[in-house]
Amino acid sequence: MNWNEKLETVKSVAITGHVRPDGDCIGSTLGFYNYILDNFPEIEVDLFLEQPGQEFSYLKNIEKVKTTLSEKQYDLFVVFDCGDEGRFEPFRGLLSKASHTICMDHHMANSGFADENYVVPDLSSTCELLYTSLTDSMISREVAECLYTGIICDTGIFKYQSTTSETMRIAGRLMDKGINHTKIIDDGFYTKTYHQNQIMGRAMLESVLFYGGKCIYSAASMEIMEFYGLDGKQMGGVIDQLRNTQGVEVAIFMYELKKGEYKVSMRAKDYIDVSRVCRFFGGGGHVKAAGCTMQGTVHDIVNNLGAQLEIQFKEHGVN
Repeated sequence: MNWNEKLETVKSVAITGHVRPDGDCIGSTLGFYNYILDNFPEIEVDLFLEQPGQEFSYLKNIEKVKTTLSEKQYDLFVVFDCGDEGRFEPFRGLLSKASHTICMDHHMANSGFADENYVVPDLSSTCELLYTSLTDSMISREVAECLYTGIICDTGIFKYQSTTSETMRIAGRLMDKGINHTKIIDDGFYTKTYHQNQIMGRAMLESVLFYGGKCIYSAASMEIMEFYGLDGKQMGGVIDQLRNTQGVEVAIFMYELKKGEYKVSMRAKDYIDVSRVCRFFGGGGHVKAAGCTMQGTVHDIVNNLGAQLEIQFKEHGVN
């Protein structure tokens, strides 16, 4: 696919991604937004997302993200990093109004909801896929910062199995644009506020091992998040720290969205497919990193997740 050819035929573009946007979603949507501004200034372009986390404030034009639905009709509506219509529900109304729709994604369970769907599950991130469809010489340093951000977030800074030699080559090309890759990794991945460090410490202290130490979980209620003055967008990093626990194959972290409803994140190391578990409960993601939304008590949710994990453990001969 060549985005330049698509953009030469339109006068207005709306862009969105999934709810609770992560680094890959923000990087791909904002990277494409900035690419249009840089190279196609005659196009009217708007980016619609839920409010991005403060850790991404270094990205150019992030303050221009629109968080409420527009009544405009656009020539082209582009959805990044999103497998189905329900995942961008706040801005779903743009889909039916647009003259043409395109989805660019790397999730295996993509439903093919757009007029054109470019889905490559083997790639590390939507940002990697987006790079392959842009003209390298037209990618500015600011666009490169967005794409690099998405790649490091979805690869766990190049440590997940989805990372390939091509991923590294693309990351190198983006570095050649003059980005401060060290600062991007620190700001987008490692740097936490004092209260984020506090709640992470609490999550570690209150974590529980189960299935013979092969699984670990922790949870944060609305009351806990309110006590520390945090919300779901600021919970990043907890799940990865849980995953780093010695001997653990699967890590689970959940935080409460509303009373009795939790956003669940799962990570795996070697042989468990957490996307398979999350799809069973209406979510999705990748083999080693996935999520879903579940209702019930923490105890009930862990039991239900555990039952699905046990199926896979037994398939691998692990008791």
